[in-house]
Amino acid sequence: MRPIERGPAPRVYDDYRDAYVDLCGALGQFCSYCERRIETHLAVEHVQPKSRRKALQTSWTNLLLACANCNSCKGKRAVRLARFVWPDTDNTARAFEYLRTGQVRVMPRTRQPNRSRIESTLTLVGLDRIPGHSKKRKRALSSDIRWRSRQEAFDLASRQVNDLVALDTPIVRQLIVDAAVGRGMFSVWMQAFRSDGDMRRRLIAAFRGTAANCFNPLTGAAMKRPGGCV
Repeated sequence: MRPIERGPAPRVYDDYRDAYVDLCGALGQFCSYCERRIETHLAVEHVQPKSRRKALQTSWTNLLLACANCNSCKGKRAVRLARFVWPDTDNTARAFEYLRTGQVRVMPRTRQPNRSRIESTLTLVGLDRIPGHSKKRKRALSSDIRWRSRQEAFDLASRQVNDLVALDTPIVRQLIVDAAVGRGMFSVWMQAFRSDGDMRRRLIAAFRGTAANCFNPLTGAAMKRPGGCV
């Protein structure tokens, strides 16, 4: 999950939906949870549900962007912020491990209480759902292809790694970054180029709204976010 920074509120909103353009301008057209690039039907999402916290329904700091799958999984459940990790306050790049199978799990060797927070977040937005899982709550519906999007992004990123080995030029590097931004799945690309500090820095800069203070400025390695749990 990409750590993000909204920046200051551009204006005061009468309706939370009016924040859509400003959120896309600040964060790009990516789901704040599953990281997919969504051209249509990307929704303004309330961290704390508007039905439960009406005073926050137009608050800039309570608004993110979410795809239909993540938004539906999260639903209207009451949220206590401290029980989860959040892309706008934590370095969620240190929280989740992305696998080539399309699965997402808690980063190995994560200790309590952060492990429980991260597991709760996986369940909250359904990032741990895959087809055929033995547990019903972790079984992806036919309409939920987030796992497949991660698989496809891994396949593309792996090919791009090989292409860069064959021809390493600034132009090729920029073409790879453009491909990454066009598809989304920031964390998958960062994983694929984990040994290439230059590519990681380019990806961090290219994905609009990425919290740069969550990464080492030389290597691009994820670091603890100031003020966050991880």
